[in-house]
Amino acid sequence: MPSQRSISAAEKLAAEKLGGIPVRRDQMAAVANIYRAASAVRQHLENSVLRRSDLTWTGFVVLWVVWVWGESETRRVAEEAGISKGTLTGVARTLESRGLLRRADHPTDGRLVLLGLTEDGENFMREVFPAFNEEEAFVTSRLSDAECRTLADGLRSVVLQVEESGEERRRELLNGAAATPRRSGRRARN
Repeated sequence: MPSQRSISAAEKLAAEKLGGIPVRRDQMAAVANIYRAASAVRQHLENSVLRRSDLTWTGFVVLWVVWVWGESETRRVAEEAGISKGTLTGVARTLESRGLLRRADHPTDGRLVLLGLTEDGENFMREVFPAFNEEEAFVTSRLSDAECRTLADGLRSVVLQVEESGEERRRELLNGAAATPRRSGRRARN
């Protein structure tokens, strides 16, 4: 379902609101459109191929991470999926109850848990991913193959900038203060 306001209307409203405020408009537009595109694509995929598979976005991402990386520690799966370990616990339980994911104790560290796909999980991903990829092709169909590569390269550069320099920048902006973990949508107390 598309948003109530078109991207053109949102851009016009933002330009009017900002008026003479000195901002880097091209960079603002790039980041805003990364967010809008990610939200639109996620919503489309959740309401199409993932709905047919009775799977949430997060469930799919967890399955994808374990499918690609193989059996992995829960903390690594959570990190790669971009979710908290608490969120992963609930998602993993659901996927385990569906017979797609299995938990195992770490062979050398009893505090750690490993996640792996079951045979049904492997088969599920081999079946679902081609349909998922068809929708990836659909949402990028206004772009040529070369434009898709250029977009992917540009977005990869954004990710690399944050991965390689984001922590240093965060410390600069916060005068060296430690990152504050977020819990349940609330700020953690210092």
